[in-house]
Amino acid sequence: MLAQILQVKRQIGLVLVALMLAPSVFAQSSIDEKPNAFAMAGDLVVARPIGLVMTAVGGAAFIVSLPFTALAGSVSESAESLVLGPGRETFVRCLGCRVSGYSYKDVERRRARKAEETEQAAAELEQ
Repeated sequence: MLAQILQVKRQIGLVLVALMLAPSVFAQSSIDEKPNAFAMAGDLVVARPIGLVMTAVGGAAFIVSLPFTALAGSVSESAESLVLGPGRETFVRCLGCRVSGYSYKDVERRRARKAEETEQAAAELEQ
């Protein structure tokens, strides 16, 4: 009976370790700046919920480990690894992209549209 419980705990631990390592495996893949609809749907349904859970679990682990990391002087490293890294992958990465970070595509489009509107208004004033 005890051996079975230990075996189940070991299997659960292996699954948790595999889930923690999964984002790092995908992060090492090639850069894809124009993801297709399948990649976006998979990211929305699978990767984002896992990232949200990992961020929450990392936040809890950070709080629990805070006294020890504060004594060791490595609070920033702990926060980066446990909370900020998973949070960045969950909330900053574009939908379906594999590399986190802002693309600023929307900002560039808005600036181009405003420049066109300004040019049109100037042309109307000249007429």
